[in-house]
Amino acid sequence: MYKHFFGLRENPFNVNPDPRYLFLTEHIQEALSSLTYGIHKRKGFILLSGEVGTGKTTLVNKLLEWLHREAVATAFLFNPRLSVSQFFDFVMADFGLACESRLKSQVLMRLNHWLLERYRAGETAVLIVDEAQNLSLALLEEIRLLTNLETSTEKLLQIVLSGQPELEFKLRQPELRQLRQRITLRCKTHPLTLEETQGYIARRLSIAGADDKSVFTTEAVEAVHKYSRGIPRVINLLCEHALIGAFADQQRPVPAGTVENVAREFELHEIEPIAAPALLTSPGNLRLMETVQTLATLMDRLRRSE
Repeated sequence: MYKHFFGLRENPFNVNPDPRYLFLTEHIQEALSSLTYGIHKRKGFILLSGEVGTGKTTLVNKLLEWLHREAVATAFLFNPRLSVSQFFDFVMADFGLACESRLKSQVLMRLNHWLLERYRAGETAVLIVDEAQNLSLALLEEIRLLTNLETSTEKLLQIVLSGQPELEFKLRQPELRQLRQRITLRCKTHPLTLEETQGYIARRLSIAGADDKSVFTTEAVEAVHKYSRGIPRVINLLCEHALIGAFADQQRPVPAGTVENVAREFELHEIEPIAAPALLTSPGNLRLMETVQTLATLMDRLRRSE
């Protein structure tokens, strides 16, 4: 609709996690380097965390793109709300492995044999779990046990857990202390600075075919950063609808007022902090929250046993 008006070949602010549009900030480059290093060096467990909309899934897709180029076997779990048996079915299918029996012991033996074959051939295999904050405690424990598939010196299966900050909180629970201790590398995605937001918007417009870089006024970009708080997903939302609004009004470049109208439409004009207040994240309160979570888990188990 607006592409011809702004000289674009495609939609530059599509919400799909297209790895072509990954904007390599210092933090993203560091996270990508940590992920590729950890997999290459067979570090076992790697944790990727970050706020909602900060580009974790796009980064994971970029990692998958690299792994496929390197001919590394991958299993990508994007729906973590599975039972244990469904989880193993999915992993085996994604690795392209057949097993005559559905007994977990037989499935693990088949997986272990395949991983050993790959190891002897100098190859590796990677399991990536997105939205891992939604994994049940039982499934997280099963994933931890997969790291027992190892030689005397190296892990046979490399595992990447990607999730929101709630995943880090979940991993602090006493039941998951063994898993937490096995995480060898941690990396994070962060909101963009104003300068990074400017580069992010310019980069996406360039990939989409914009010859004229002045699609947005400087003030409009500043407004995008203000109302998005540097969250890439929200930047895309604001820019997409600002382009539509400016096209409807036949305005080029996009003015700040159009961005402000979009922000009000989506109720983004009331700026709230991303992080929880310091009082809630103090060590004492974190311990209290962990205790409450543990009690809730115990009560849930009691209800199930009734």
